[in-house]
Amino acid sequence: MPQSKTEFLTEHAKSIVNKVDSADLGFMYSMNPYQGCEHGCLYCYARSTHEYYGYSAGLDFETKILVKKNAAQLLRQTFEKPTWKPGTIALSGNTDCYQPAERKFQITRSLLEVCLEYRNPVSIITKNSLILRDLDLLKELQQLNLVVVSVSITSLDEKLRQALEPRTTTSSQRLKTVELLAKENIGVNVMIAPVIPSLNSMEIPTIIKEVADRGATSAAYTIVRLNGEIANVFEDWVRKNFPDRATKILNQIAECHGGQLNDSRPGVRMRGEGHTAQSIQSLFQLSVKKYLKGRAHKKLSTDLFLPRAGKQLGLF
Repeated sequence: MPQSKTEFLTEHAKSIVNKVDSADLGFMYSMNPYQGCEHGCLYCYARSTHEYYGYSAGLDFETKILVKKNAAQLLRQTFEKPTWKPGTIALSGNTDCYQPAERKFQITRSLLEVCLEYRNPVSIITKNSLILRDLDLLKELQQLNLVVVSVSITSLDEKLRQALEPRTTTSSQRLKTVELLAKENIGVNVMIAPVIPSLNSMEIPTIIKEVADRGATSAAYTIVRLNGEIANVFEDWVRKNFPDRATKILNQIAECHGGQLNDSRPGVRMRGEGHTAQSIQSLFQLSVKKYLKGRAHKKLSTDLFLPRAGKQLGLF
């Protein structure tokens, strides 16, 4: 069956920075240059957000990519507001800011340029080695303590990675990305996300050891949650790809979320509850203690913010 052609649709966004006040994440800002994602990850929690735009959480999410071409202009407008208080902005909170579309549109790069211009801190989460294209900007941001990066690694098993995330960077390339970023003293957190019981949960110690050996400063994880239509997409996929253990996987996911595949409860949804979730948490904590002891993700600076008004006054 031929792969559907990707369609890029311009979204005329009115704003780019979102306030996030979450019991799971605390207070933060986020910005998403793209909606929808060509990576096609089966488990992606962002799939359901595509329905807001009138598209499906399935194939449409992967092939109809909304592109915010005016994102850099909107970010400048945000930074120029007298009410803006400098704070770390996460790129992205929803879909990957370095998905394949970024090669063509370079919106993420333009946003990093604006952050550097105004000296506003930014954190990045991605599973794509395309981030290395922007190493020049990242190095400048790092020198001012304005950037940290989270690299998402779901599995080091390439067969599993290809099945879960069919159009993403290979596991070996992600490890290389961690290594190259760390060599430039850029703080690198590794996200083991999502952890799927009986599928990739047993890889936690190996992943943490491998990234620690390459200079990662910290690690975090989330347990898979399958909200809305994602549950149907994932269940169909897991029964086709892992028929021998599909029922066990689905039952353990449900056990982590109060008997359901989905979970929207603040403070619980990302870590889960019950025996399976506790076992995963213990394995993660022991692995971090063994391989990442004494390391920590650094706090970024908010003291260097330079609004344009301040620059203009400096001319007189």
